[in-house]
Amino acid sequence: MAKIEEKKPIIDEISEKIKDAQSVVLVDARGLTVAQDTELRKQLREAGVSYKVYKNTFMKRAFEGTDFAQLDSYLEGPSAVAISKDDATAPARILYKFAKTADKLEVKGGVVEGKAYDAKGLEPIASIPSREELLSKLLGSLQAPITNFARDIRQVAEKKAEGGEAAPAAAEAEAPAAPAEA
Repeated sequence: MAKIEEKKPIIDEISEKIKDAQSVVLVDARGLTVAQDTELRKQLREAGVSYKVYKNTFMKRAFEGTDFAQLDSYLEGPSAVAISKDDATAPARILYKFAKTADKLEVKGGVVEGKAYDAKGLEPIASIPSREELLSKLLGSLQAPITNFARDIRQVAEKKAEGGEAAPAAAEAEAPAAPAEA
């Protein structure tokens, strides 16, 4: 009876972490050095991603009845779980980037916005820029035409100030195309 009482708080902890999660990614981090593991945890924490090693049976129990139950087949061998409630692509993006320098880190699979992916299927998701990067690019795209217009107006004003006749300013750069939908 005591064993069940000891397990429940851990299962409840996992359940609370995955509640409202946009993505969950499972990895096998065996073989990482302490320094590598510390750096990985730091990068994940800075991105608001929860990362922890749990027993597979605890994760299976916590995943029951959720979209994350699709991960049961990946819960073999040592497993760590990366959970994000805010940025659906953050766990995959950080883990894949880190795995390029730490070949011992193996991505097993994950669920992103309710859909399960194997390690290969997560690769394209890992290449999607963060929300902040996408917003920055959008802002840059919106600012470019305004910046060009302001520069052209300034050139016209400078020509008039020099006493020369102002010729219509030709647009030096076309407005960038709308960013592709992700």
